Amino acid sequence: MITKTSFVVFALALTLNTVSAQEVKQYGQLKVTGTQLTDKHGKPVILRGMSFGWHNWWPRFYNQDAVKWLHRDWKCSVLRIAVGVEPHDAYLQNPAKAKEKIKAVVDQALKEGIYVIIDWHSHTIQLNQAKAFFSEMATLYGKHPNVIYEIFNEPEKNTWPEIKAYSTEVISAIRKIDKDNIILVGTPRWDQEIHIAADDPIQGQKNIMYTVHFYAATHGKWLRERSDYALKKGLPIFISECAGMEASGNGPVNSTEWNEWMNWADKNKVSRVIWSISDKKETCSVLYPTASSNGNWKDSDLTPWGTETRNMLRSYYK
Repeated sequence: MITKTSFVVFALALTLNTVSAQEVKQYGQLKVTGTQLTDKHGKPVILRGMSFGWHNWWPRFYNQDAVKWLHRDWKCSVLRIAVGVEPHDAYLQNPAKAKEKIKAVVDQALKEGIYVIIDWHSHTIQLNQAKAFFSEMATLYGKHPNVIYEIFNEPEKNTWPEIKAYSTEVISAIRKIDKDNIILVGTPRWDQEIHIAADDPIQGQKNIMYTVHFYAATHGKWLRERSDYALKKGLPIFISECAGMEASGNGPVNSTEWNEWMNWADKNKVSRVIWSISDKKETCSVLYPTASSNGNWKDSDLTPWGTETRNMLRSYYK
């Protein structure tokens, strides 16, 4: 029998647990100190979480209940909104749909007290559209410390001078509105040529970081060595997309390399976001099509990658 007193104690414990899990309340306004992401007191912060799949292909997961579940059950401290840009029904064709999905996730992330990355999920330069998009996002959300801007997902064929020039303009557009929130800058060849950016970083801007993406069965020690080089040169790194299989999103998970990457990221206090909340028939999808659109996923709804990812994220939760 639950007495009134025991119910009050239970409710208080639940409330305290919820408050302690609100990372933005704990860390506040993030900033970059040297190569490190730090909190409002200048202490190192490691964010860990999940990336949604492209919004135009997996829109069903872009809702407040899925955000709640990923925070409260999966223990994500950060979520990434993959705003598809070029494909059919993506941002360039249907900006209203994209903004609807962004709003659903960001609004709930604010309520949950977690960080959220608005990712311009493009492989090519779309300068004018990106400037307009991020100016709008900064106007809507720039007052909230939760928001991080990822201004170029994975540059495919552009050189670093081209990416640098593009990034400088988009950063300037954001900074006219939002002076403080973290901005993530892409690097050449799907975010694997971090060493080139390290030799010629963007100057005169604060609170920017540079992205590395890896798929452990394809990108191994050589990319960690490039990342080590970048850190030694003073370049701050944020892993905004990663997974354990091949770069195609398929093939077996290379657990040895995946664990090497996780150990490397922990050692260097590098944040990371895992790909992806989707139900496509490929290794990197964490869900089967049986999964509800609204979270509350059963073990049977999780793919092997989903089970491994959830277990790992929960293991960091204290």
